[in-house]
Amino acid sequence: MNDAMRKLQVKVGVGADNEFGPNTARAIAAHYGLSPERGAHLLGQAAHESGGFKRSRENLNYSWKGLMNTWPTRFKTEAEAREYHRQPSKIARKVYLRESLGNETEDDAEKFVGRGWLQLTGKANYRSFASDMGVPDVMTDPSLVEEEYAFETAQWFFDKNGLFEMADEGVTEDVIKKITKRVNGGHHGLTDRIAKTKQIHLWLNT
Repeated sequence: MNDAMRKLQVKVGVGADNEFGPNTARAIAAHYGLSPERGAHLLGQAAHESGGFKRSRENLNYSWKGLMNTWPTRFKTEAEAREYHRQPSKIARKVYLRESLGNETEDDAEKFVGRGWLQLTGKANYRSFASDMGVPDVMTDPSLVEEEYAFETAQWFFDKNGLFEMADEGVTEDVIKKITKRVNGGHHGLTDRIAKTKQIHLWLNT
C-alpha cells in the first residue's frame, strides 16, 4: 500500500499496517457512514483502479505500443507514437490538453494528471473537487490529491455522479458492471472489480 492508505488507516482509527483487509474496510465504512453496499462498491472500484491501493497517481510512462492501444485516435501511427515513447510529461501535454477537462495550457495538462484512487483528472475536475470539499490548496499543490485526499476524491466522484444511488441497488454483477462503465468508460478489469467488490461486501456484512 502507499502512504495515502496508511494515512487513511490512521484517520479512521486502525493501525497503519500496510494491509487492506476486513478491519480497514469496516473502519472506513463506519467513519464515513457508508452502508455495506456503498462501501463495497466504492472500495472495490478504488482497489482495482489503484492496483490494490498501491498507487494514487497516474503512470503515464507508456511505451509506443501502449500509447497506440490506450489512445488509438491520438496516436494513429507507429511513427507518431514513438515520438512520445516513455515520455510522461510530453504524453500528458498531448492527451490531456482538452477543453472538456478544463485544461487551458500544456502546463495545465501536465499539472492536473490523474490522481487519487479513481484518478481525478483535469483542471475543471480539480477545481470542482476543491470547491465542493473546501480544500482550495489542491489547485496550487495537486500532489495533495494523491497524498491526502485519495479516498475523498473517490467518494466525491461517486457522490457527484450518482453512483452511491446506483450502489443502493445491491452488490450484483449487473450493478458492478454499470458502475464500472461510469468509472472506467468501459468494462476494463470487470472480473477483478466484481471479485473485489463482492469480497469487501462480505467483509462489511460480517
